[in-house]
Amino acid sequence: MNDCCKIWRNPIWAVIVFFVFLFVYSKFGPNIPISILSQQKGEPLIVTETGNATAVPDIANIMVGIEESGGSISTVQNSVNQKSKSLVEAFKKLGIAESDIKTQSYNVYPEYDYRVSPQKVNGYRISTTYLVKIKDFDKINEAIVIATNTGANVIGNVSFEVNDETKNKVLTQAREEAVTKAKEKAQSLAKAAGVTLGKIINITEDSSPIRPYPLTADKAFGLGGAETIVETPEIIPGETEFTVTVSVSWEIR
Repeated sequence: MNDCCKIWRNPIWAVIVFFVFLFVYSKFGPNIPISILSQQKGEPLIVTETGNATAVPDIANIMVGIEESGGSISTVQNSVNQKSKSLVEAFKKLGIAESDIKTQSYNVYPEYDYRVSPQKVNGYRISTTYLVKIKDFDKINEAIVIATNTGANVIGNVSFEVNDETKNKVLTQAREEAVTKAKEKAQSLAKAAGVTLGKIINITEDSSPIRPYPLTADKAFGLGGAETIVETPEIIPGETEFTVTVSVSWEIR
């Protein structure tokens, strides 16, 4: 009995027994979750800020169209087609490139006589519209006058946009402002909380859609007939605002 106690008191045997116990436990004992053994990282500091920048539009878009009705589809088609050709030629003479004149729609609708049963087709209505891009704003009013005098009796919205190069520059300005504001807020929050900002671990960006300033053109532009020479109001493009929102995540130390 004394010899057995001496063996267990030997430190070498104690070490051997300890490792045997670990081996048996690792083989047959319950699994230990990794999350308990590893140190969990804290939540990051996430700051969201918005930057804004404006630009003066340099492109105007005008919707111009011709609509006519008649009993003969061929007669109405010929009339609309002739006026359409005259309209396009007039725009080209004004200095608008043909590539900036785009056919937006061409529709043919039957018209019915609802006084009889069954209903019968008693005519046709044909409409065609063009999207005209004007880069010289001094020609906007003149283009509207030319359109009405050439036979256009439908004018949609006058809207404005910014060219791609200017748009990219303005978005960059808005983005830089948003990031700067996010950094300043994050530093202020970290100081108030008594923590230190680590490295940036994630950045996301959301840009607002470009919404051109619209000006509706209706009877004020003399849409009643081609024979009337009209005076158009002064059209001012104003400014287009671009918005960029960024969310920046920092490690906290």
